Amino acid sequence: MRRYITSALAVLFVMAAGSSVSARNPVEPVKKGNEAFLNKDYKSALEQYSIAETELPESPEIDYNIGNVQYEQGDYKTALERYEKALKTDDIAQQFRANYNAGNAHFKAGSYPEAIESYKKALEINPEDMDAKYNLELSRKLLKEQTQQEQQQQNEQQQQEQQEKQEQQQQDQQQDQEDQQQQQQQQDQQDQQQQNQDDQQQQEQMQDKPMSKEDAERILNALEDDEQDVQKKVRRNVKANSYLGKDW
Repeated sequence: MRRYITSALAVLFVMAAGSSVSARNPVEPVKKGNEAFLNKDYKSALEQYSIAETELPESPEIDYNIGNVQYEQGDYKTALERYEKALKTDDIAQQFRANYNAGNAHFKAGSYPEAIESYKKALEINPEDMDAKYNLELSRKLLKEQTQQEQQQQNEQQQQEQQEKQEQQQQDQQQDQEDQQQQQQQQDQQDQQQQNQDDQQQQEQMQDKPMSKEDAERILNALEDDEQDVQKKVRRNVKANSYLGKDW
């Protein structure tokens, strides 16, 4: 990704004739800050820019420079705040650089829609800048890939949730069947126990209940009838076997 990282503040302000001069001139710490920045000594650069800021608060140029330091340090959120302040200028070139580097900060943070908007604003100022065009198209490409990846992850998550839901339903159905079978077995056991208790109770009642006269007579009559039948069968067998035939 291509980017603008440097700024040069040759003159920060022009003293009016006869006006008083401040105790410290902010130009010198800005120069020192720029030199440290080019040497990648970002800590020293930030110290020098901060000194200049105390002498010249709300300077878009100093905000831009501090934003660049914070960008290099990976503090993209704070860098974006500085680039936003750096846009408060009538300098068109400064506006372009602030929008361009804001796009870079958004890009580094993975905020591709915001990066696209910043690059588009930079191109409105300078439509022929090839670096801004390149970064814009790269941001659009990565946004498309990010969207597709997020959609794929969402689809996979939905499929996983659906599969887990189906598995849970199957487990619930199996558990319901097992519960029903267990309940049926318990009911069968209870019915069998109740039947056994009823049979035992009935037998006990029959044993304890005294025999009536009518029942006794029926039993005796049945026994007498059986005995008479047996005697008749015996006599028939005797008669059938008593004939021995003629003695020749």
